[in-house]
Amino acid sequence: MSNRKKIFKVVFHHQSKVYELYAKEVSQGSLYGFIEVEEILFGERSSVVVDPSEESLKNEFREVVRTYIPMHSVIRIDEVEKEGTPRIRDREKDDRTVMPFILDGRGPDKEA
Repeated sequence: MSNRKKIFKVVFHHQSKVYELYAKEVSQGSLYGFIEVEEILFGERSSVVVDPSEESLKNEFREVVRTYIPMHSVIRIDEVEKEGTPRIRDREKDDRTVMPFILDGRGPDKEA
């Protein structure tokens, strides 16, 4: 049995941005349709170079103990060997790799 602590990379979209977070705990939350993310990790950097994207995430999640992400916003969740740099990036208009999960059975080519 390994003593290695689990780290999860959670990638999701929110308001035309793609968020990439690292956390110690990820589960199907007690709220139906949401993923529960706890203990968000922000690496302590001793570098003089500051990543504005990471600083923005630190500010946004500063007081957060636990966050609930709508399941349809999640792009992927990976268990990783080590923590990376959290970031926010713009989602390009022509980026076809980020598509919302359709729950009502209508696809993008179907009419309402």
